[in-house]
Amino acid sequence: PEIAEDFIEAKKIFPFSARSSAALLRLAIQKLCIHLGEKGKDINKDIQELVNKGLPQHIQQALDIVRVIGNESVHPGEINIRDNPEIAKKLFSLVNEIIEDRISKIQKQAEIEKIYHTLPENKLEGIRQRNRNNS
Repeated sequence: PEIAEDFIEAKKIFPFSARSSAALLRLAIQKLCIHLGEKGKDINKDIQELVNKGLPQHIQQALDIVRVIGNESVHPGEINIRDNPEIAKKLFSLVNEIIEDRISKIQKQAEIEKIYHTLPENKLEGIRQRNRNNS
């Protein structure tokens, strides 16, 4: 819920400050890393740990884009959000993709598994047998 709050706040302030939106989205992914079991002290190290645990490359790249652009929005750097607010706008879709992959997809998979295990045991055994025969 607190990640969603940051995302919603970033959306609300985007028309007024793309820089603030980018910074809030960076904060949201830092909180997401904590939610995913990382320490939350150093987002770069958190992303590395997630990669070590099998994070898909496209999600790592999305996290790093939000991390770098979010940092650049509040610290002087090479990316100037004021000159190109469209960059910040794209961060919203990246954060959505990260959430879909790391949270929503996992919840959907858990729901499917829960329903699957309600099938009659003899049907489950038939499925297991089928799968062993096809291996």
